[in-house]
Amino acid sequence: MSFTTARPKARGFTLIELLIVVIILAILAAIAIPQFSSSTVDARNAALDANLSTVRSAIEQYRIQHNNIYPAVATAVPAAACPAGGVAGIGAAGSPEALISQLTMFSNAAGETCSIANNVYRFGPYLRQGMPNEPINNRGSAPANIAVVAAAAPIVPAANAPGGWTYSTGSGQFIMNSVTDDGAGRAYSLH
Repeated sequence: MSFTTARPKARGFTLIELLIVVIILAILAAIAIPQFSSSTVDARNAALDANLSTVRSAIEQYRIQHNNIYPAVATAVPAAACPAGGVAGIGAAGSPEALISQLTMFSNAAGETCSIANNVYRFGPYLRQGMPNEPINNRGSAPANIAVVAAAAPIVPAANAPGGWTYSTGSGQFIMNSVTDDGAGRAYSLH
């Protein structure tokens, strides 16, 4: 007599079950992905606000210590030599280089700058990490990305402004150089 053992049939997923799982995963992905992209925009807006606040505070501190004169009004190039081992600042009056030198280096009462402090170069630096980048358009802090104007009135970016920063030596106003709006409909230049 021979005995045959009945094996249970191995059962996998049907095509319909697999399609349902794929559809559910697609729906979950469609819900989650916009949440991640919105958080990226929010992070860039927060970085913009933080960078603007840092630079505006540095500009105000400079003005207070330099008899109500804003950075970049005077040349950053020292008339006398820096202390031994020091590097002289660069930038003529009204230039982005002068703005960067006067906010990131030690300065004297006239706004002349040097990388080493002494009894002459006793003010600053006001920005320890250097001029921050503009985070929305990923524009660096190089002088080419900073427009310096002498206007005393509120400044506004040009219609085709590419990003970066705009600074007024007349009013100390520091804004993002862009006419585009953030996600809430507020112009970046008004942050």
